[in-house]
Amino acid sequence: MKFSHRTIAFACLLAALTGCNVADTSGRGVGDQADAAAEEPDLRPAEERALEDRLYDIGSGFDGFLGMAVVDIAREREVSYNGSEWFPQQSVSKLWVAIAALDEVDRGKLDLSEEATVRYPDLTVFHQPIRKLVVANGSFTASYDEFLRRALTESDNTANSMALVRVGGPKAIRSMFESKQLAGIRFGPGERLMQSEIAAMEWDQSYSLGKTFFEARKLVPDDKRKAAFDAYVTDPVDGAQPASIAMALARLARGELLSGESTTLLLGWLADAKSGPNRLKGGLPEGWSIAHKTGTGQVLDTVPPGVIGEQAGYNDIAILTAPDGSRYAVVVMIGRTKRPVPERMEMMHAVVGAVEDYHYAALGQPKPTPKPAQAPAPGETP
Repeated sequence: MKFSHRTIAFACLLAALTGCNVADTSGRGVGDQADAAAEEPDLRPAEERALEDRLYDIGSGFDGFLGMAVVDIAREREVSYNGSEWFPQQSVSKLWVAIAALDEVDRGKLDLSEEATVRYPDLTVFHQPIRKLVVANGSFTASYDEFLRRALTESDNTANSMALVRVGGPKAIRSMFESKQLAGIRFGPGERLMQSEIAAMEWDQSYSLGKTFFEARKLVPDDKRKAAFDAYVTDPVDGAQPASIAMALARLARGELLSGESTTLLLGWLADAKSGPNRLKGGLPEGWSIAHKTGTGQVLDTVPPGVIGEQAGYNDIAILTAPDGSRYAVVVMIGRTKRPVPERMEMMHAVVGAVEDYHYAALGQPKPTPKPAQAPAPGETP
């Protein structure tokens, strides 16, 4: 639905379908209230309504299950498209592990200089640069400061797992959601179990090495894999609502979730993230900066050669900072799509462009004209 006032539309639809007029405690009917509310003018600023329209145009023009949300952090305005639907997070969930760990730091329960050792039984699956060090040396020892940095800047699954274990596992992350009132966000069972379930497999530690996971996945019958894939996307165990994540990012930026020192540290890690350089980051206007975390799920590759399989989760969540210091929480989550990656990136760039237009409209200023690209100097690589 295009507009955020969904309850009004739902009430009107319900009254029309049932043919009844359900009364509230005041004696006024739901249908009467909906009719009255529908007549009320939309008093939001023009630029806010324009941003909502832009998100609708972007979302309705994209072939896939897409959710977006934008929060103007200073003005506390929020607009979204499918903002209350549930989407797979994948590695976006590493942000919650970092918040839980830094909350432990703030409460004196964790010293980031504390060290732990990664061994073969600690390895996870998919992207985990630490694995090379463990395979080469038999183990790898680092501080939790380094594990968290690697988890956020490199999206290292094993580094994230080490931090997750230290703070008390998935149950501790869910407790953190409750204590900080972060509704609309789930946390799964951990990378190994979740990725195995998505592929209709049971975890085996051998899957953490080489291409063993992928080889084992090829042996799973196609119909079984599709059923598990569909079940995950329909009701993701690590799911989140885009609007909820955007509000959480806004609260993080305002220093409402962590101490000032921990907030600065976390935002610094997110600003150094190497993953997804051409997702939201690729659409940044000149003079803008980004602190972000990507998430990328499995592809249902049970398709003929040359055909793009559906992907479950292709995300980027960010805090964008304009040249004047204004900040915006931006969330783009693709629950499933078959569209080529360049199209997904182009869509994310369009979202950033919509935020830029909103920013200057809210300031009552014209958007700066982009500087023309300079030709490379002789002998310089373009």
